[in-house]
Amino acid sequence: MMTHEHALRDVSLARQPVWYLPHGGGPCFFMDWNPPDAWDAMKRFLQGIPGQLPQRPKAIVCVSAHWIETSFGISSGEQPGLIYDYYGFPQHTYQLRYPASGAPWLAERMAALLDQAGIPAKQHPTRGFDHGMFIPLKVIFPEADVPVVQLSLLTGLDPEAHFQAGRALAPLRDEGVMIMGSGMSFHNMRGYGDPGFGPISDAFDAWLAITVEAEATLRAERLFHWEQAPAARLCHPPRAEEHLLPLMLIAGAARADHGQCVFTDRVMETTLSAFRFG
Repeated sequence: MMTHEHALRDVSLARQPVWYLPHGGGPCFFMDWNPPDAWDAMKRFLQGIPGQLPQRPKAIVCVSAHWIETSFGISSGEQPGLIYDYYGFPQHTYQLRYPASGAPWLAERMAALLDQAGIPAKQHPTRGFDHGMFIPLKVIFPEADVPVVQLSLLTGLDPEAHFQAGRALAPLRDEGVMIMGSGMSFHNMRGYGDPGFGPISDAFDAWLAITVEAEATLRAERLFHWEQAPAARLCHPPRAEEHLLPLMLIAGAARADHGQCVFTDRVMETTLSAFRFG
């Protein structure tokens, strides 16, 4: 088993980029839709991510929109089960499997980095993998042969608190760890399928792209005040912005690295995007 000390000593490791990725609607990549090609472009994008990495990651940290704790939670079990936290989908989608192992060594390293930054965190040895993790990673690494640790969001959904946690975890990128935020750049459930939300999602998405591509200090300032963006609260209603908050942590982990929009598509009448740093 690889320890974090081994990772730290391995000077051959290339710095991993960090990602804010859409995880789609429930188990969308593993069922039929009408129209049948609704999620195809997003699925192809996710499938292409391994080819964009400098090398295969030793492990993955996944910040999921579907886990919120009063202090940052870290999954620390050796073989977490799955949490089917989506509702009303075909029965076969509750039989999906993703037997990726956990990485207790990485959970320890994450807890230590957060502690050094004065950020409280708690390890959760019995926490399973929710669909914000296993649905996109089942597409990206279908063999489930890369260990994964999930990281929760923080109650209150404060952008700066998540940004600072990302900064604390940034050293993992030089230790062979890929950090990904799993959410949705648009997440107003009433807006999906409504053509009137097309221009609304376009305005917010354009703001996000400009923000991500900005110089790091300006980028952080804009993200801290994301509610001032065009149509911000129509795209992420009050107290429901958990699908945007992984981006704040990812931006912190990016530090000064350049950011860019790497995927955009129109799905269910709304614009959805993905972003990469580094």
